[in-house]
Amino acid sequence: MNPHDTAPRTPDANNPKFRLLFHTPEIPGNTGNAIRLAAITGAELHLVEPLGFNFDDAHLRRAGLDYHDLAIVTVHPSLEAAWEVLQPERVFAFTGGGSVRYDKVAYQPHDVLVFGQESTGLPAEVLADPMITDTVYLPMQSGRRSLNLANSASIVLYEAWRQHGFAGS
Repeated sequence: MNPHDTAPRTPDANNPKFRLLFHTPEIPGNTGNAIRLAAITGAELHLVEPLGFNFDDAHLRRAGLDYHDLAIVTVHPSLEAAWEVLQPERVFAFTGGGSVRYDKVAYQPHDVLVFGQESTGLPAEVLADPMITDTVYLPMQSGRRSLNLANSASIVLYEAWRQHGFAGS
């Protein structure tokens, strides 16, 4: 799979086509799981470099199973380059210090859902980016640091899709 390939693998026309954006992901298995998630839900996956792995990584391939060719995955050299391609109307940044709980957002088709690095989350400059519509959090038990990146993306994406009646499924 060419990670820069944007050849259309269009999901059902009724699908709301949410867009996941991983900002500088580090762990290949999480991105592999997100590739599988994107293929299953009809979402797009956008990755902002630098990546902590390459697309030949066995963990990435194993986690994505045979879904790599069914997913729309685009790698961007920078966040600014991603914004140029995505032209987003609404962008939600997911962070432990978010201002609104994930299930209180009324998700709209083509929303961009931004998640940060596994080790550090989203950096302050991304959270302050003028493209960010709002910061969002997932509830956790007190004293817990974070939820796995792929799990967080799955929870949020399925909530967004649920709000649209799982259109296109």
